[in-house]
Formats: sequence, C-alpha cells, structure tokens
Amino acid sequence: MVWVPLRSTSTDHRAPLCTPPTRCTTTMSLEWLMDWSWSLDGLRDFIATGIQSFRDCDTSALATVACLLVLFVWYCYHVGREQPRTYATVNALMQSAEANGVQNGYVYCHSPECVRCTHHDGLNQKLYHNLQEYAKRYSWSGMGRIHKGIREQGRYLNSRPSIQKPEVFFLPDLPTMPYFSRDAQKHDVELLERNFQTILCEFETLYKAFSNCSLPQGWKMNSTPSGEWFTFYLVNQGMCVPRNCRRCPRTYRLLGSLRTCIGNNVFGNACISVLSPGTVIAEHYGPTNIRIRCHLGLKTPSNCELVVGGEPQCWAEGRCLLFDDSFLHTAFHEGPPEEGPRVVFMVDLWHPNVAAAERQALDFIFAPGR
Repeated sequence: MVWVPLRSTSTDHRAPLCTPPTRCTTTMSLEWLMDWSWSLDGLRDFIATGIQSFRDCDTSALATVACLLVLFVWYCYHVGREQPRTYATVNALMQSAEANGVQNGYVYCHSPECVRCTHHDGLNQKLYHNLQEYAKRYSWSGMGRIHKGIREQGRYLNSRPSIQKPEVFFLPDLPTMPYFSRDAQKHDVELLERNFQTILCEFETLYKAFSNCSLPQGWKMNSTPSGEWFTFYLVNQGMCVPRNCRRCPRTYRLLGSLRTCIGNNVFGNACISVLSPGTVIAEHYGPTNIRIRCHLGLKTPSNCELVVGGEPQCWAEGRCLLFDDSFLHTAFHEGPPEEGPRVVFMVDLWHPNVAAAERQALDFIFAPGR
C-alpha cells in the first residue's frame, strides 16, 4: 500500500507570488515533503541504515564503557581494602622480646607507642576511633560488648582481680575460667591431634639444627629467670613469618584448616615452644581474654607443669590443652636433662563466646600494622 499526497487538478490554478525569500523557501520545502512518497520498503531501508550506523560505532562505545567499568571496580576495591592510617598507632601492641627492661619474665620495651609496655592513656580513644571506622564501613550491629569494653577499658583492667588482668584489651561478659574443655573448640582440637605426627616430624627436623654454640635461624630465645625457652613462630602477632613457614609447610597448611585460629589480628600466634630442663617461666598475664591458647603436646617429659590461675595441669603427647592466658600463669620443666626438652605446638584460637560479628570487628580494630 502506498500513500501519495493529492495534487491540485485545476489547470488554471496558480501559486501565489512569493516575494519574501524566507516564505518562498518554506513553501518549497513543504512541497518537497508532500511530494515524497513513503513506502514500507523505504521505511525498512531507513531503519536498516540506522541500525548499521549504530553498529559502526558500537565497538568504540563498548570499549569506552568497559574501561570505565574496570576503573570503577578498581576504585571500589582500592577503597574497600584501604586501612585508615591517621589514628592507626596500635602497631606495637605486643612487642617482641628484644628490647630492654624485664617484667613478669618478659622483656618490655620503652617506646611511647608500645601500648602493652607503656599503658598510655590514648589507647581507648584510638580503639574507639577504629571501632567507628569499622561501623561506618559495615554496621554497629553486634558491637555492644566491644563498644562497652572500649568505653570502660580502664575500669575493667584496673578493677580486675589479680588472678586475671589482661594487659591490653578486656572484652566484658565472657565466661571466665582458667582452663577450657576440649569441646570448647572440638573441631580444631581433633584436627590438631590427628596431625600430631606431622607436626612432630617437622619439629624434629628443625631441632637437628641446634648446637651448643649458636641459635639456629628462625628461633627466638625468650627471657626467663632460669633455663632456656625457645620459640619458632609461624605466625607472630597476626603476621605470617614466610621463611619459617617454608620450613614447616605441612604444619603451616594445617593452620589454614583450623576454623577458629586467630590469624588476622595482633593477638594471634602460632609457634613451636621449647623449654629446656631446669627452665622456669615467670608468672605473667596475656594481653587479652578474647582468645584461648591451645598447646598440643609434642614432647612431654616428667615434672613439667603449666599453672593457670593457681591450677596446675600437665601436658600429654598428642593431646591438646586449652587455657585462658589472660589469667596469671607460669610454666616450668623440672625433669632430668636426659629426658630432653618439653615441646608444645602453640596456637591461639578464638574464645568460643566471641560472636562472628565481633571477631570481624576485632580483626579490623587490632589489625597488624594499625
């Protein structure tokens, strides 16, 4: 079907004289439009031409959109992973035993930025700022105990009975006991015990490097009133020690299978701890009550004890012992030299009553390097 505009049939009809140029031009344009015939074929060609024009510029348009999308995703990732640095001075919460001054069997530094050593008054404000940063990014939901703990930290730490005095951070309303049953973290306890021989074999390979004249690479000697206490860290204050992990690859991979291992904040450690015969570790407190410390016995001679909150316990080879090291505790090895050292694999696990949302927030607040 074709629509054709009708023309005038009068032979003597004449168009009016167009004297103004603009009016004449408009009249001619209208006549041209009226004379143009529309058809389905013409409409189809017009649409096809438009689609082809869009396709011609489609490649460059898609490339531009893709570049913008990649830049946006990169920006979101960069902002999401960036840690605030202005107030982040909790980086020295748990200094290693390599500075001067001895207290409670440990070597303490004198840096004004070391929270554990100097107990300066600005810690609560910094922790509260970190909590605000976390809540701004995520949510205040489930932060009640942490908020309460930070707000009243001074009162909690100063008014605690002498049997339990965490040195850095106390989370209120957690069940308090020196020792925990194996069921407190059943999955991780059973996993560690099943891999007892694996961990023991890697320790024995490491221990062959010991000699009477030098300390092997990767090992640390800790301060004690008597005897020798050595540690070999795979994770130290939330930071992996790559060189040591490469020397114990199976033990390190095992840490990744634990469900409650603290690996992302300064309260998390994993190491092999060795006490030579005649060694005594002086009584001291751990930094926090949000964790429970797990000792897997690798070598347990006679006359070796751990005393937590005044309660003694003995290690057993291939078995885990769980305790809260924010209680006053000590350890000693009074066995004969021929029985060799007492050796445990130590790993810090979350306290079972710290909720998942609280764990995530505490990892953020006490992240290594903050």
